[in-house]
Amino acid sequence: QVQLVESGGGLVQTGGSLRLSCAVSGRTFSTLVMGWFRQAPGKEREFVAAIRWNGGAVNYGDSVKGRFTASRDNAKNTLYLQMNSLKPEDTAVYYCATRDGEGTQFFPRDRYEYAYWGQGTQVTVSS
Repeated sequence: QVQLVESGGGLVQTGGSLRLSCAVSGRTFSTLVMGWFRQAPGKEREFVAAIRWNGGAVNYGDSVKGRFTASRDNAKNTLYLQMNSLKPEDTAVYYCATRDGEGTQFFPRDRYEYAYWGQGTQVTVSS
């Protein structure tokens, strides 16, 4: 079974940077796309980015475009989220996720299209 473990969260100042990692184990031929989501207190889980495992193509949510960069290292079975120009609004628990096979979109944006989730890592941006 696919298992995901996020790491790299922490406390940073406004304007700072942080890189999150997601270690992936149990990948199969049906692991085609992965997602990054975040959830702030009192808010719904929000789409951050989706990345195709094979070619590395990425699609971003509007709130993070131009500031965040998602990538993956096939050899290390690791997904990354480089976060720059961080704002207090970015404070949330960040999750990586995946699914079996293709979703309804090439870059699934709905949290319900993902079946496997990591435990999350807390990112706090001080004002």
